[in-house]
Amino acid sequence: MTLTTALSIVGGLVLLALIVQGWLATRRAGPRRAEALPPAPDRVEPGLGTGAPAAGENDAEPGFAAGTHAHAAPLRRPARLDALIDAIVPMTLDAPVTGDFLLSHLPPTRRAGTKPFYVEGLDTETGDWQQPQPGRRYGELQAGVQLASRSGALNEIEYSEFVQKLQAFAEATGAMPDFPDMLEVVARARELDALASPLDAQLTVTLRSNHVAWSVGYIQQTAQRHGFLPGSLPGRLVLPGAEDGAPVMLVLSFDSQAALADDAQMAAVRDCTLTLDVPQTEARLEPFPTWHRLTTVLADEMDATAVDDQGQPVTLHAFDAIGQELQQLYAQLEQLGLPAGSPTTRRLFS
Repeated sequence: MTLTTALSIVGGLVLLALIVQGWLATRRAGPRRAEALPPAPDRVEPGLGTGAPAAGENDAEPGFAAGTHAHAAPLRRPARLDALIDAIVPMTLDAPVTGDFLLSHLPPTRRAGTKPFYVEGLDTETGDWQQPQPGRRYGELQAGVQLASRSGALNEIEYSEFVQKLQAFAEATGAMPDFPDMLEVVARARELDALASPLDAQLTVTLRSNHVAWSVGYIQQTAQRHGFLPGSLPGRLVLPGAEDGAPVMLVLSFDSQAALADDAQMAAVRDCTLTLDVPQTEARLEPFPTWHRLTTVLADEMDATAVDDQGQPVTLHAFDAIGQELQQLYAQLEQLGLPAGSPTTRRLFS
């Protein structure tokens, strides 16, 4: 072998080494990617993406999602009128009417401004109040508009819209409504909003990468190992509630623009948030311990730091303090007759 040939071989090896080193450096500089795994089942956020009508325009409880069985048809529990959070209007009938007849005359959109309203009938056979169903007969009717929600208290304009829509329905069905005084209703709405607003808690912690950014695929794969499902919106993963008819317990969210990227393995994300909507889940199901545990586990697995909205690390002492405050909040909700996770409470804080 001549010297020239030997030098050529050595030069080629050096060049190859540089190429490999550059490729490895580029790979390390890119976001952490998901491992190659068999295709996962096509699952989406329970109760969403199923073609169900939007909340407030059907008989489903607003904001509800199915439980842990991702492929089962979600259980959509009808909202029930509750004098605690609804302004109820009795409606008398000259004679029983069928559910089919009532359904054909219901307003297409059962909202007054931002507030949902409902119509119920007294079943002549069972004696139960229920939202009108085909094939049933009803001897009495009642309607109600929600007094408050996260959008605030029912106002005069919203109540007037409710009255107008209900009056048209009453004329079409031959019912006689007995509307409560608007000033009294609005005053009740403001009182309820003043009591409930301070008890509305949504806990959010941010997981911030310590070193390498994450790809969208990596976030999804890591979260799905802990029971999260793809959400209804880009950049949203959800932990389903433990029971049928319950809303999601936790939401893990990240940059929606990254979630829409053509290559989910290369879109870089450096932080995501884990949120617990406190009034939506019963305390006995331990949503706060689940939120705390998954914050710790995900931070460890993803090499991240849990920080608050000021960017400061959330310490164990801080989690303990939040837990104690939460117990007081649960007790206050109970005292108002609005225990966390009850259908009435879920409606109020939606």
